[in-house]
Amino acid sequence: MTQVRPMRADARRNYERLLKAAAEAFAEHGENASLDDIAKRAGVGPGTLYRHFPNRRALLEAAYLDRIEAIAARAGELADSLPPGEALRAWLYELCVGSLQVRGLKALLGSAVADGSPGAGTACAACVRGAAARLVEAARRDGALRPDVEPVDLLRLAHGVATAAELADEAGGRIRRYLTLLMEGLEPAAAPSD
Repeated sequence: MTQVRPMRADARRNYERLLKAAAEAFAEHGENASLDDIAKRAGVGPGTLYRHFPNRRALLEAAYLDRIEAIAARAGELADSLPPGEALRAWLYELCVGSLQVRGLKALLGSAVADGSPGAGTACAACVRGAAARLVEAARRDGALRPDVEPVDLLRLAHGVATAAELADEAGGRIRRYLTLLMEGLEPAAAPSD
């Protein structure tokens, strides 16, 4: 078993400065913000950036991990206070709105669910998938969602809703309409009457 050594104080400071600079740059320029600019903003060289974050994706995930964890925690709060179908709709709405309000977050969430295999992805992917799984399972058990809908299906569809809403108007004002259309299509079919 390999032991992970704790970061030296100067390395920890560099790491924190890089995260702060990355969050600012991603907010201004989206997920394609210049990594060299991020290093300059943090007052470090590109080598230091790459020692901490081997690629853009790793930096993007580290910069937004707190937000992703908050989104996942919100799923639990909604599940505890609303009926399962309503909790799922409310969470998907908040997920879509958040992914449009925070530049770069939609791309991160999209890539987090690109590979639907269990265990695929990163901490961000696992966090979002776990939250979705809890809500989807409860909605299926309650009869508010078709039994064949998988959490990753719904996350991909929600990503599509956010993209469609962004195309319709940049502020995402159409999210609620698109989610309603989506969720109505995912409800179980009514049993035919005799």
